[in-house]
Amino acid sequence: MKQKFIKFKSINVAFSDEGKGKAVIFLHGFLGSKEVWKSFAKELAKTQRVITIDLLGHGNTDCLSYVHTMEEMAEAVESVIDHLKLRKFFLVGHSMGGYVSLAIAENNPDSIKGLVMFHSSAKADNEQKKIDRTRLAKIVKINSEIFINEAIPNLFNTKYKPYKRAIFQLKKIATKTSTQAIVAALEGMKNRLDREIILNFAPYPVLYIIGEEDSVLPYKELLNQAEMPKNGTYLLLKKVGHMGFVEAETETYDAIKKFVVDN
Repeated sequence: MKQKFIKFKSINVAFSDEGKGKAVIFLHGFLGSKEVWKSFAKELAKTQRVITIDLLGHGNTDCLSYVHTMEEMAEAVESVIDHLKLRKFFLVGHSMGGYVSLAIAENNPDSIKGLVMFHSSAKADNEQKKIDRTRLAKIVKINSEIFINEAIPNLFNTKYKPYKRAIFQLKKIATKTSTQAIVAALEGMKNRLDREIILNFAPYPVLYIIGEEDSVLPYKELLNQAEMPKNGTYLLLKKVGHMGFVEAETETYDAIKKFVVDN
């Protein structure tokens, strides 16, 4: 993936743009970067146009402020969309990337050809989750490396497979995220809006990819959300945690490719 940059407000936003066909925008999750989509992008770009973007404070995109709201992250993505003059596009959002995708969809419902909520939720944080994020932000300020070393392995379901290489690679990506950026994202996720109403009125197809062993998001809650759109479908992954693009790479890639081709 050849990296490019555009200016958004006072900062640089990093992205890649490969291939020709239907435009598919991939948005990574918390502590990730566009690099997590490398294998997906390489394969899908053979038949479609694939755009991957580093969200605020992640990868090679700079920090904008001390709190990165989902709306600000959406604005940064929209600046890339405007720069590339994309009129219609698919959004694939993993975890936090799904929160950002919903904020984009709220602003641009007629531009969305399809939405993939990849281990993500339309619900806002409950009170306990908000307390947990505040606690985690305090830990990050003391020692972000300890936080990363604890957080990344917990995203996988390691009962069946250790995923040592993937965990090592994702930790490496996560360490590029500064303390300020980690805290800014935690604060932004903590205060994000509930966007279940976006699903109810979605004029485009929605695909949920759900891990049955996801320790971050309860799968039954996501199954309920997947039934909200009038054109909603889901893929339930057995023995998979929060990182289906690694834990079930072929299955999730095939599902996304089919979703794009069919719509």
